[in-house]
Parts: sequence; C-alpha cells; structure tokens
Amino acid sequence: MPTPSMEDYIEQIYLLIENKGYARVSDIAENLKVHPSSVTKMVQKLGKDEYLIYEKYRGLMLTSKGKKIGKRLVYRHELLENFLKLIGVEKDKIYEEVEGIEHHLSWDSIDRIGDLVQYFEEDSSRREALIHIHNKSEEDA
Repeated sequence: MPTPSMEDYIEQIYLLIENKGYARVSDIAENLKVHPSSVTKMVQKLGKDEYLIYEKYRGLMLTSKGKKIGKRLVYRHELLENFLKLIGVEKDKIYEEVEGIEHHLSWDSIDRIGDLVQYFEEDSSRREALIHIHNKSEEDA
C-alpha cells in the first residue's frame, strides 16, 4: 500500500497523463511544489514498487496497478471536494481542506461519504433542507 506521499505523486502523475498524455518530472515538481530531485527519487521508488515504469530521459508510464490506484485517488479527491461543497465549505478553502483530510480517511469512510453525497444529489429537496440548516446555524451564531 502506498504511503500518503506516494499517493500524492501517483495522483498527480495520473492527472498529468490523463490531461496532457504524459507526465514529466518538471511538471510533477511544479504541480506538487517540490524540487525535481525529490520527484526523481520518488519516481524511482514508485518504479521499484511497480506503480510505474520510469526510464531516465524517456519519461514514465503508470502500470495497470498504478493506473488503478491513480484513478481511485482522483475519485477520492473529487468526492471529498464535492462533499465539502455540499456541506457549505467556502470554495476558497476546499482544496486545502481536501489535502488535509484525504490521507486520513479509510476507504470505508470514503465510500460512506460517497453514499451521503449520492443521497443529497438524488433529491434536490434534501440539498435545500441542508442549506436551510446551514443558514439557520449561521443566523444563530
């Protein structure tokens, strides 16, 4: 199982490949705000653990294992963003909040949050009731 740091790299590599068709060390470093040398070390570790195939000066590709985990990590991130939007967290705080919690929840908890998001998305009156509760608590504060 990948560490939280490894997850951040796998997720970023997956997103870059999905969006650009490739992932370069410089792009990963820029997006994660780390030094390219740190990316190179992590990419080598991810290669050793069979999440990707890395050839110096040629680039990298996720293995099927890496793609599967990358897809699940992107799902987790997007689900948590949707959940925080749903419960009324301010938009400018959502990304930072997700980054702070995503590695600390079990996959069972993620699945339950997914159930809750689905529950509110299936019926707009449920979402409206939640907004009403949120607004009422703001007034009472």
